[in-house]
Amino acid sequence: MKNLVLAIALGSIAIANPVSSAFAAPAPCENVLKDVRAAEAAAKLSDADKTKVSELEIKGIERCNADDDKRADEFFAQAMKIMGK
Repeated sequence: MKNLVLAIALGSIAIANPVSSAFAAPAPCENVLKDVRAAEAAAKLSDADKTKVSELEIKGIERCNADDDKRADEFFAQAMKIMGK
């Protein structure tokens, strides 16, 4: 009986606290790219920052096309950081 109660309690904890984002699957890079492009369209960036964002976007697209969503999302996150998002 104790083991059953323990199993139920642990199961409840697992459901209430999903796996940390470090272990979660990356977001589909196509969706993240849409967010980057929308933020870029609205952002007022210096020429230097525009260049950095563009370079990161290109790298992200390359990784996205290679089905490497994790790396693509990392490049897109760096671009978003430059844009203050």
